Amino acid sequence: MKHYGAMRNEEKVLKHSIKDLMTRDFVFAFFGLFAFIFGVHALYPTLPIYLERLGSNTREIGVIVGIFGISSLFSRLVAGGALRKYSEKNVMMFGALLFAFTFLGLIAFRSFWPLFGVRFLQGVTFACLDTAALAFVVKVTPPAYRGQAIGYFTLAPIFTTAIAPVGGMFIINGYGFTTLFLTCVVLALCSFFFALKLKKQKPIRLDTETPTHNALFNLRIVVPSITNLLHSFVYGALIAFFPLYAIECGVTNPGYFFSASAAMLIAGRILGGRIVDTYNKEKIILVFLATAMAAMVMLSFSRTLPLFIFVGIIWGVATAFYFPTTIAYALEYAGSSDGTAVGTFRAISDLGAAAGPMVMGIVVPITGYQTMFLCLASICFINFCYFQFYVRKRSNAIHSF
Repeated sequence: MKHYGAMRNEEKVLKHSIKDLMTRDFVFAFFGLFAFIFGVHALYPTLPIYLERLGSNTREIGVIVGIFGISSLFSRLVAGGALRKYSEKNVMMFGALLFAFTFLGLIAFRSFWPLFGVRFLQGVTFACLDTAALAFVVKVTPPAYRGQAIGYFTLAPIFTTAIAPVGGMFIINGYGFTTLFLTCVVLALCSFFFALKLKKQKPIRLDTETPTHNALFNLRIVVPSITNLLHSFVYGALIAFFPLYAIECGVTNPGYFFSASAAMLIAGRILGGRIVDTYNKEKIILVFLATAMAAMVMLSFSRTLPLFIFVGIIWGVATAFYFPTTIAYALEYAGSSDGTAVGTFRAISDLGAAAGPMVMGIVVPITGYQTMFLCLASICFINFCYFQFYVRKRSNAIHSF
């Protein structure tokens, strides 16, 4: 009977087309996230360069880049709790509007602490809009198609990864940093107006709170979320220091690495989006953790643009299914899909994204970039072992009762 039920579920998912998921609200939420994340991703290769030209050292760059994730981490917990009182639409609008003002701050300030404060606020805005948008999609999508819907929805940041880093470098090379920051202000306002068009969803209010689920934190989702924390650690360090490593190697536009990665992510999500809901999620996670480790090993031995693009392709393959698979798996593991669960999962991910640049900002001056990438490969290996020997066994024990 269990096997028969699994086959019926697979048939349902296969029959569920992209068109069925593309509702009016889904499309508006998609483009609202797209416009917002474009500004975030445009800073990937440009912000470290901007800070270096202002006179910041590698540790200061690591802190300013990394504080984005730290502030986002704590703000996600607050945003997840706020979604029990306010609609996803209102939280998204607040995040987009505040984001626009932060870019004006990047134009106005030059010293470390003001820029630190601006990046802190950008983390707050990201937490609000991204958490609310993802919670919105989870809420309006049937559970049987949740992994597929998340996969398609998260194409928004992937599309921006393909064009925003290259576009950001093009703008600063041709027009300067002020033009880039003003462009991002316009994009943030576009995100605000897309959020304005969404239909309000009623907040989920829980009548009781338990030791594993309170107003701000869902403890049951922590165990599977740690695997995403370690992956985000690697990704955070990669986006913070790869541009500087590429420039050191004589590559003028590091954005091509991100574009190559994004191209594979887009292909994977579009062509294989149904895989997340039809195949074993644990096996998918393990396969692509191993692939990510291989990508970091290869990057440590790469010094030319063709090799960087090749590694970007491998990294893109590794992460194409990783996020939708891990969040769908984590929500199933926790037995909850409300804003608090989504906020907790994303907060833990942000902890990794923040810790990566900060820790590796200390490692790089001691070891150099190539050894740092080998350190990131070892993090991928630890993550693989953690998921295989702890998360899977714990999941089987929980679901055996």
